Amino acid sequence: MAIKKSELYSSLWESCDKLRGAGGMDASQYKDYVLTMLFVKYVSDKYTGDAMSLIAVPEGASFDDMVALKGQPDIGDRINKEILRPLFASNGLEGSLEIVDFNDDEKLGSGKEKVELLSKLIAIFENPALNFKNNRAEDDDVLGDAYEFLMRHFATESGKSKGQFYTPAEVSRILSKVIDVHKADKPSFTAYDPTCGSGSLLLKVAGEAQNGLTLYGQEKDVATKGLAIMNMWLHGYPEASIAGKNTIASPQFKDENGQLKRFDFVVANPPFSIKNWDSGIVPLDDVYNRFRGYGVPPDKNGDYAFLLHIIASLKSTGKGAIILPHGVLFRGNAEAAIRQNIIERKLIKGVIGLPANLFYGTGIPACIIVIDKEDTDSREGIFMMDASKGFIKDGNKNRLREQDIHQIVDVFNTQTEVEKYARFVSFSEIEKNEYNLNIPRYIDTQEAEDIQDLNAHLNGGIPDGDIDGLQRFWEVYPTLKSHLFSRFRESYSQLNVAASDIKSAIYEHPEFTAYSDELALVFDSWKDKIYDDLQGINEHTAPKKLEKHISEALLHEYNGKPLVNPYAMYQHFMDYWNDMMKDDVYLLAEDGWVAKPNVY
Repeated sequence: MAIKKSELYSSLWESCDKLRGAGGMDASQYKDYVLTMLFVKYVSDKYTGDAMSLIAVPEGASFDDMVALKGQPDIGDRINKEILRPLFASNGLEGSLEIVDFNDDEKLGSGKEKVELLSKLIAIFENPALNFKNNRAEDDDVLGDAYEFLMRHFATESGKSKGQFYTPAEVSRILSKVIDVHKADKPSFTAYDPTCGSGSLLLKVAGEAQNGLTLYGQEKDVATKGLAIMNMWLHGYPEASIAGKNTIASPQFKDENGQLKRFDFVVANPPFSIKNWDSGIVPLDDVYNRFRGYGVPPDKNGDYAFLLHIIASLKSTGKGAIILPHGVLFRGNAEAAIRQNIIERKLIKGVIGLPANLFYGTGIPACIIVIDKEDTDSREGIFMMDASKGFIKDGNKNRLREQDIHQIVDVFNTQTEVEKYARFVSFSEIEKNEYNLNIPRYIDTQEAEDIQDLNAHLNGGIPDGDIDGLQRFWEVYPTLKSHLFSRFRESYSQLNVAASDIKSAIYEHPEFTAYSDELALVFDSWKDKIYDDLQGINEHTAPKKLEKHISEALLHEYNGKPLVNPYAMYQHFMDYWNDMMKDDVYLLAEDGWVAKPNVY
């Protein structure tokens, strides 16, 4: 019987983390060993013996051959020479993926200690449930989910200074969904990340395209670049181009004229406010003309250098999104001039303010700036969003919930104005604010103060203003208001029922019960629409497509219903899906509806 995926991932992490603790290695270093092992396991399972595959697994260089090395006194040296080097060389990756040395005495210990550590690490990946050979569920991405699980945990454990290789999946999903990637119907459409880290953001963008994309990424850290290459291979993009070196000083993707290659989509989560960003170049003499007409960012703050690089790297119809600190929206001097020049060219489609403490490299709040070159002629302003209050605590970090992601994407893509959340701001208003894009200037998120009425405290009665503040309830329950309250004196009311009976008075009121029945019918309508889909789960079921179908149907049913937040209803389902239902659906797709007896 297939193991539940949540149990598999937890077990995988616990084993790896326990082994790391025994060796005393830093999480940011240990991840490279674990992910290299995952890479070897995956390509061995999927491609060994497949002569038609793009990926070659040389004889003697598979995961099974690595297993045979367990307990050998020279295990580390032989993994390097007999497994990794032949595997990488056979696929044109020699020199690109040697991100770890399995014979490093300093990190792994020496003698018996190293032999035991590496043997135990190999044994973790011998878990029969971690099998990539045959996944019966159509979109059973055991590998992708396991990789995401490990990367999140390694980023959490690595600390602020070393966790920047990973962009949280929730934020990556937003970037990928607000730049119209879903409209790309051919794999020839291109996507580029100039600071790609381990490639997670770039892959989320590719996942939004109907038929995939042609991917390009650049990452200056050698080890992280190696992770990105492995990540591309692990997720079915072995032909992705991942380059090294510093993107600002030495961009690696150029056209036949030596100018920057231009892409359909560009996304980035660059290091925030990096100093000495212009090392190696003279910005005003930049051969790629990235700063001409805009201005030169200050030497001590390179945020706009990355934004201008993205603008220069987009086709005339291209769309991009970049994560930057809020300071880019309002800082003055050189940055103010650059911001004005960008705004006057109408390149910014929108600005999305995010919660603080989402990222592993920093705790400061960030924003997403969405660039759209295609519609500059008709653009009349910038769509501003303050999504900073929608999150859940997750350990020492904040994390966007499913409902937060869905609402941000829906509101942005439909350009729907929502009080205290989102509005379209005209260029004339922005000009009056001297091109300052600080979100609080345009969206007031302050909640009304709970003002104490001294008159009521001294003379009794409930202020009518407090009762009128519940108008959205009285619109649904029009006679409930008069049932609960009556005139006490001018501008003040009194309760008609005892305080202890308020709950029962509301719950038993005919308008309350009638609307409760109406909402029950809404749920029944959703259940009827998806019941056959749930009953029909089989080996051909694509669990991720099923989840999207039934969750979107639920959101649609509750949309527009008074007193109900459809995104909160959506979140209830997604919590249940992620906690329990996802595992059950995958098990049904793997094993069918007839339970198999346990074998002891």
